[in-house]
Parts: sequence; structure tokens; C-alpha cells
Amino acid sequence: MADGISSVEFLQSWAETARNRRLLSRPPFLDRTIQRARHPPKIEFPHHEFAELEDESNLTQLFDSEPNRYRAFTFGSDELDRLKGMATVEDGSCTCFVALSAFIWRSWARALNMDPRQKTKLLFAVDVRRRFEPPLPVGFFGNGVVFGCCLCEAGELQDNPVSFAARLIQASVRNTTDRFIRSAIDHLESNRARPSLTATLVITTWTKLQFMSSDFGWGEAVQSGPAELPHKVVVFLPQVNGMKSVTVVVGLPASSMKAFQELLQL
Repeated sequence: MADGISSVEFLQSWAETARNRRLLSRPPFLDRTIQRARHPPKIEFPHHEFAELEDESNLTQLFDSEPNRYRAFTFGSDELDRLKGMATVEDGSCTCFVALSAFIWRSWARALNMDPRQKTKLLFAVDVRRRFEPPLPVGFFGNGVVFGCCLCEAGELQDNPVSFAARLIQASVRNTTDRFIRSAIDHLESNRARPSLTATLVITTWTKLQFMSSDFGWGEAVQSGPAELPHKVVVFLPQVNGMKSVTVVVGLPASSMKAFQELLQL
């Protein structure tokens, strides 16, 4: 198992080997025992990322009964700055990822017309390489992420401004400490649980992953992206023209996609 950073470093090493480079610029560190669960396990936090949610809105039936429609939406620098303004609370700051994730999650819940009482989750990967104490070694090859998780009622998400969701995301990132990470590892080892995806949106961002920089001898790639996108998963992709913009790829049931497109108008 490898995360996005490890995948990029693998491709870069492969490309260097293809170009007859004798020494890899970043040799892999393959010892994963540093991520072992503790014995006995010490689960110190509630891990809502694995919580089972009731399907109050019949979302399973909706996703199963209609074909998924996939669309790509590009947010330029002006739109991203506007979203950051919408997501930022007074005397605070907000990253593009947090602002865009908050906006997409709220729009997704609205487009699916969730029952206000429906519990909904947002899951996203948090890079923990520097959050471990001590940090993971440079070149660590494996899974260096845990799920960040936000949980609330759909009514709260839909009725509040974007800054409400942004605060939840920021709190989740802030709480991803060494203690939380090791608690998550122990929870996973003890329960062998997989995250429940009922009323759950998963966001993964490739905007800082250098997939297109790998040169196998023919120059750098001109485009990269997932070959297939599961439903309930949204991916953020960088623009290849060097501009500050993000392309959001999302799949929704056909009846919800039109509403989602309209909700993205800023």
C-alpha cells in the first residue's frame, strides 16, 4: 500500500532508472515497522471516520438506481480567492484546499437534497509524515496519511455559510497529532474497520503531487489523473498551464448533477 507521495516518488525513481541514472535522487525507505500498532492498543480518541451512519435520505437507493454523471469544474485564481474570503472567519486564515473542500462538500449535500437530520461526513487525506514524533524518514515508502474527518447534520451544513464547514475541516487537521495518528493505527488494528461511505464525501487532492514531472526519456507528462473515479470520491487536479487554478472532478447521480452545477456558480 502506498499513498500519493510514495507513488510519485516511485514513478520518479522508475523514470530515473529508465534514463540510466545510476543513483536515485530519493532512495526509498522501506521499513514500515515504525508504524506498528501498540500492544496493548491505546485508542484515545473517537474515530468518526469509521462510524456507520444511518441512511435517512435514501442515498443508497439513489446512487444504485441512476447512472453516475462525471463532470470537471475548473476554479481560477479569482474564484479561489473569493472562496477563501467566504470560508475565512474573522481574524483567521484559510487555505485554498480548506475553502474549496468546504464549498464542494456543502454543494454536494445540497445537490443530493439530504434530509436535514441526515448525518454526513467529509473524509480527506492528511499527510502525517511530519506529524509523527519523530517524523517519518525522508523517502518513506508506504501509507503516510490518515483520514481527516468532519461530521455534522446535513441541515447544519446546508444552512450555514461556507465558513462553518471550513472550521470543521481546520479543526480536524489541527487535531491530527502524533497521539491521534497512533490512536487511529491502534483502532484500525483492533477493529479492522473500513470507513463507512453512507452520506460520506471523500476528497483527495493531487494539486501538490508532481505526477507530471516524471521524465522517462521523452520529456515530462502533459496530463495526469485517475483512470477511474469511484462515486462519492472527488479529486482536485492541478492545471497544467502553470496558472493558479484547480480542476475538480466529481461524479453524481444524473438527477443531482444539474443542481450541483448550478450550486457551483459564484
